Amino acid sequence: MSMVIDANSIEWRSVCPIASGLDVLGDKWSLVIVRDLFEHGTRTYSEFGESPEGISTNILAARLKLLSSIGIVEHVEPDRASRNNAYQLTSSGLALRSVLEELGKWSQTHLKAMHPDIVSIF
Repeated sequence: MSMVIDANSIEWRSVCPIASGLDVLGDKWSLVIVRDLFEHGTRTYSEFGESPEGISTNILAARLKLLSSIGIVEHVEPDRASRNNAYQLTSSGLALRSVLEELGKWSQTHLKAMHPDIVSIF
């Protein structure tokens, strides 16, 4: 997927719901951002940057813009300046919890032999 900036620029590969979900969430960072919001409730831009995965600032900005434009995350205080405003999950974002839990369970079951340090997050 190319550097998607907002919902209007998504290039849908097909009408398959799995492919469509991956068109917006299948990159390396979007679900990590969602995971951080499940873990912490809210996060500022700089707090996302402190995650151990080390997301670069330009990728973080692009992913937050995309996730905001498709209604997965939103600013805690919509009228406040973006610089120090925290993000939170919307109801659409909260609906991803079971997806992340199942991905985590699958990873713990099927990747443990290859990645013995893997931890449980839910």
